[in-house]
Amino acid sequence: MGTIRFTLRIDKNKNSTTGETDLSIVAPLEVNYQVSGQRKYYSPALSLLPIYWDKEAQVAIQVDPKTVKKMLPTLDKHEYLTSKEIDSINESLRQIKADIKRIEDRFELDKVPYSSAMIIEKLKEEKGSVTKKEALSSVLFEYIDQYLEDNATTRAKGSLSVYRALRAHLLAYQKQTGKKVTFLNIDYQFFESFQNFLIKYRSLNNTTVAKQLSTVKTFLSYAKARGMEVSSRYKDFKIKKETLEVIALTMREFESLISLDLADNKRLDQVRDVFCFSCTTGLRYSDLNLLRWEHIKEDEIRFTVKKTKELLTIPLNKYSIAILEKYKGMAKPLPVISNQKLNQYLKGWDDKDDHGKIKKHNPGLCEIAGINESIEIVRYKGTKREAIVYPKYELIGVHTGRKTFATLSLEKGMSAEEVMAITGHKDYKSFKRYVKITEDRKKVVMVKAWGGLKENKLKAI
Repeated sequence: MGTIRFTLRIDKNKNSTTGETDLSIVAPLEVNYQVSGQRKYYSPALSLLPIYWDKEAQVAIQVDPKTVKKMLPTLDKHEYLTSKEIDSINESLRQIKADIKRIEDRFELDKVPYSSAMIIEKLKEEKGSVTKKEALSSVLFEYIDQYLEDNATTRAKGSLSVYRALRAHLLAYQKQTGKKVTFLNIDYQFFESFQNFLIKYRSLNNTTVAKQLSTVKTFLSYAKARGMEVSSRYKDFKIKKETLEVIALTMREFESLISLDLADNKRLDQVRDVFCFSCTTGLRYSDLNLLRWEHIKEDEIRFTVKKTKELLTIPLNKYSIAILEKYKGMAKPLPVISNQKLNQYLKGWDDKDDHGKIKKHNPGLCEIAGINESIEIVRYKGTKREAIVYPKYELIGVHTGRKTFATLSLEKGMSAEEVMAITGHKDYKSFKRYVKITEDRKKVVMVKAWGGLKENKLKAI
């Protein structure tokens, strides 16, 4: 019979600068199996922090959280191993011993002389088939790949990038913590741990973290609908979503943009028309791109929007009619280019040399129009507040047109219900994300309710 020893490979956690071992990073366990002086190694995909490993006893041990905090002060508490996780690791080690013993017995029974290499090869063969089966049935990553494939033709490429990012974050989390990510172990504790990982190790702000956590829940629903057994112990976890700044044009900024003389710049002239059409109809980029002449019915647009698959009727106004008249002889109502290019021409862009040094700044449409109010964008990483001030033109994108339509329509006196009927929003909760109550709007409402300077003044009592 051979001898089995487990080794925690902390030597793999060397700091590249100091050369010292970093005890705050999980290290992989390795099986050292020896028969008649012949030694063979096997990596069972188990790993843990060195503080939880007893080298002499060859087992994972429970460590008091206070001790862990004292020994590893920078370690997040959600990375502490629970007694359940310790037991799971030790059970895996016992199973490896039992599997090796069973393989040895099989060779003995068949009267086949064996070496350490033969035993480990047989073990890998058995574990490989189990791993393959597990990957197909319970590992999240297969479903992410499947989701991306299933939605490749129906979802915008930009929206699918969130799911690709999630896959990368989950893989990094699995590597950092040594905890395998499967549908069955995604519970409340996982969400807490993953949330802290994204903030601490991936440096994401709270808004992006909330998006990633929401996407995890999307996959859980996706898998469950396809018969996958999914843990239900995550449902009580509440994802905190921060209120974001809504960037929209004021009426003054819109007028400066639409009246801008661009006769000598055809490209920017067309970009201005597409963007202003969005500002006066509330259409998304995907719908601007799909718009055809058959959708224009005298004084309104009637067509099925791409995102919601619902038929919308959008009245035309003097601005949108003038833009359509401009392209009456063209194959399509609007000269729509790619979303990426539209955003580039709206914001501006820099030409750089091979070393990344800026050679030339190319001002975008909104910068040329003087839309340069200073806007402070505030984001949080955990409890840390980060504020950056940008000129407004750097924050404007195609989707700003839809937000501008909602904002200015309210400012001009339309009710929320009337605006929602045009934009296609179903409930006010989602609609208000697009609404920025401007200072002008406040003045309009105040004057309407209480009167203004132009009205007769009351004598002070």
